[in-house]
Amino acid sequence: MTPPTPSPGRRLGPLLARIVLGLTFTVFGLNGFLMFMPPPKVMPANVAAFMGEMMQTHYFLQMVAATQLLSGVLLLINRFVPLALAFLAPVIVNIILFHLFLQLSTIAPGIVVLLLEIYLAYSYRACFRSMLAAQASPS
Repeated sequence: MTPPTPSPGRRLGPLLARIVLGLTFTVFGLNGFLMFMPPPKVMPANVAAFMGEMMQTHYFLQMVAATQLLSGVLLLINRFVPLALAFLAPVIVNIILFHLFLQLSTIAPGIVVLLLEIYLAYSYRACFRSMLAAQASPS
């Protein structure tokens, strides 16, 4: 007996969420390397200090951009989607925390990205079951 075919809404929702999240992180990941989006002309002092400290590491912003770019492309080409979601989870947590603590007025896009991530993680929940096992043993 073959499993029932999911309804169009059950197929279309994850597809659209995956494409929107993939495009978002592909664009922002590329921007981390190519700088085609100009930084804001006026930046609050706490945000400028935070960004300055991250730039001082000489690796952190490039690592985040590479993670965003790789994950975004994986989502767009529909390969290793659960892995891409796992890579993006700490990035999204930091986006939310950045806005909560440093620039609350611009948190809306971060919330949209967070909701897309949660929706996709729920859609791919079967792939995460073994990772969330309370006790696991090596094979």
